[in-house]
Amino acid sequence: MNMNKDRIEGTAKTMGGKLEEDFGRISGDAKSEVEGAVKQVVGTAQDIYGQVRDTAGDAATAVRRQAGSLEETIRENVEARPYTAVAIALAVGWCVGRLGRSY
Repeated sequence: MNMNKDRIEGTAKTMGGKLEEDFGRISGDAKSEVEGAVKQVVGTAQDIYGQVRDTAGDAATAVRRQAGSLEETIRENVEARPYTAVAIALAVGWCVGRLGRSY
């Protein structure tokens, strides 16, 4: 599991807020109870932000890896079948050129 700074700090704030809320509830201190609940919300939001950052980073890595493998596959096919690659490039170019014409 990949955990960045925001996730760690968010989890710590949530746990600290829970302890403060429980202490406030046990001692009858409404201010501590409310402050603890607020810290839990802030900590949860920070943890979620960290999770989003991790997910975005993982997605970017997967896209980079996939793009690299696609580039390698294209290169291997061009090297193995150069005439076919040129024919495909010409056909694609012709089709793109035809799309831009008005009739």
